[in-house]
Amino acid sequence: MSDSAAGPMNDAAPGPDWTDADWGYETAAVQSGIPRGLGQTIGFPIHAAAAFQFDTLEQAQSEFQNNTGLSYARIQNPTTRALEARITALEGGADTVALASGQAATLTAILSVCRAGDHVVSASSLFGGTTGMLNNILPLMGISATLVDNTPDAVRAAMQDNTRLVWAEMISNPAGDIADIGPFAETAHERGALLAIDNTCGGVGYLCRPLDHGADMVAQSLTKWAGGHGSVMGGSVTVGTRHDLTRNPIYTEGGENSVLKVRGDNALAWRQRWLGASQLGMTLAPHSAFLIAQGLETLALRMARECETALELAQWLQAHPRVGHVSYPGLADHPFHAQAQRYLGNGSGAVLAFEVPDPAAFLSRLRVLRVAPNLGDVRTLVVHPWTTTHGRVPEAARHAAGVTPQTIRMSVGVEGVADLKADIAAAL
Repeated sequence: MSDSAAGPMNDAAPGPDWTDADWGYETAAVQSGIPRGLGQTIGFPIHAAAAFQFDTLEQAQSEFQNNTGLSYARIQNPTTRALEARITALEGGADTVALASGQAATLTAILSVCRAGDHVVSASSLFGGTTGMLNNILPLMGISATLVDNTPDAVRAAMQDNTRLVWAEMISNPAGDIADIGPFAETAHERGALLAIDNTCGGVGYLCRPLDHGADMVAQSLTKWAGGHGSVMGGSVTVGTRHDLTRNPIYTEGGENSVLKVRGDNALAWRQRWLGASQLGMTLAPHSAFLIAQGLETLALRMARECETALELAQWLQAHPRVGHVSYPGLADHPFHAQAQRYLGNGSGAVLAFEVPDPAAFLSRLRVLRVAPNLGDVRTLVVHPWTTTHGRVPEAARHAAGVTPQTIRMSVGVEGVADLKADIAAAL
């Protein structure tokens, strides 16, 4: 979203109360989270500290009970907090907790509303690690999951009395399915559940802000487009302002001492920080937070270029005689093209998938594209999902995620499109 077409961000005129909530995306990406004033840095300082000081016993007691200030770096750090403020501004949320990886963010988001005996409904077109968590890890905690087609009817049919969460990816990896956020949110809310959207391929709000369309929280890997250079790992969960927790026993049990009564509107964000950072220790290091914050400052520039190149490559590959099926939501014949037009701005994403007769031979011949299992890098990366990212997923689930033995997944970088075409053509 450019400054001139910032979508959900306000168009308020500059004045004494003008804040990051009024800025366009590109402005918020470089200005939010940095204090102003004499002697303040113009970038993010790295606070390499394990603990923070108190003057009195009362201060220490209050901080350990409320976590509103600074106490111990596992729970909060000034560099990480500045990054969290920036992500909150870009996603249009109320609060964010930054964590050590996207997988940590997914687990934190799920456990913030689910416990033993609860149920999750998820679209089946998923990142392999999320499928593994739903199928292998959550059952160890007594939480069940049902994976269904990425349609409102399928989600509605799978809802149970104990369903606490509906999960979907904004742009699925690698099939390019688009979450129909509005109907998903309506279905979840009718049953007292929440809707969580994995916005990793949505680029930290650049292509879509799911909270504006009815989602209750956004989880994502910051390793990808946020970091942008393949140099750091991280994840985050951002909560919105309109979620209803009154039908979730985790928040209502205990009467006047319930989490909802004690924490109020901050209950969901508080539980996520308490779980992900304080209890599970999935803490984002301050130097990692610094690198991610720097990456966010150029995300709009990079992703605009990458989306433009991805569309051109998808159209070119679709016409190539040695290429099979091409999947990219920017193509008119993609089954989720209409939803991409409805929910996405500034492009249809920077990931595409295509089929080749001999993936091993194709990958071995590349000289510009690199074979590596990452997304959102400035370099164009390709991988064979059937044997790598989705290799441990059951075969039926691989097909449900849009992966076949011939599939190549491509995360488009910022190289010259002519060089990318020449390299692909030679490899084919």
